[in-house]
Amino acid sequence: MDKIEELVNVLRNQDNNYAYQCLKQLEEECGSSDAVYSYFDVFTEMLHDPNSYVRTRGIILIAANAKWDRDNRIDEIIDELLMHVMDEKPVTARQCIKVLPQIAASKCHLAECIIDALETANPQRYKSSMQPLICKDIQNALESINRVQREL
Repeated sequence: MDKIEELVNVLRNQDNNYAYQCLKQLEEECGSSDAVYSYFDVFTEMLHDPNSYVRTRGIILIAANAKWDRDNRIDEIIDELLMHVMDEKPVTARQCIKVLPQIAASKCHLAECIIDALETANPQRYKSSMQPLICKDIQNALESINRVQREL
C-alpha cells in the first residue's frame, strides 16, 4: 500500500485530529500532482457519511482535485456536492461554501450552478449565532467566483 492510499484510508478514522493531519497532507499533494485524484470515488462516498467530519473531508478533497478532474467527475456529482451548502451541520456547510470558488475556478462551466446554490441558500435554518458567519461565507464565495469569472 502506498503512502497516499494509507492517508486516504485514515480519512474515516475516529481520531479526528489524526484524520485531519492526513487530510492536510492529501490536500498538499493535490497542490502539486494528480496522485490523489484516483481516489475520487472514495471522496464522493464520503459525502454521504453520517459523520460530518468525514463529509467535510470528502468535500475538501473533491475541491482540491477539481484542477485534475479531466474525466469531469465533479460534473456528475455537483448536485450532491451542492446539497452540502446547507448541510445539517453548519460547520460542514461553511467548509463546503469556502471551497466552492476553488471548484468554480477549475470548472468554469459549473460556476452558474454553484452561484445559484449559494444565492438560494437559506442560512436561517441554522442557529442565530451561525447565520451571520454563513452569510459572510456565502458573500465571500460569491465575490471570489465573480472575480475569477471577470478575469476569464
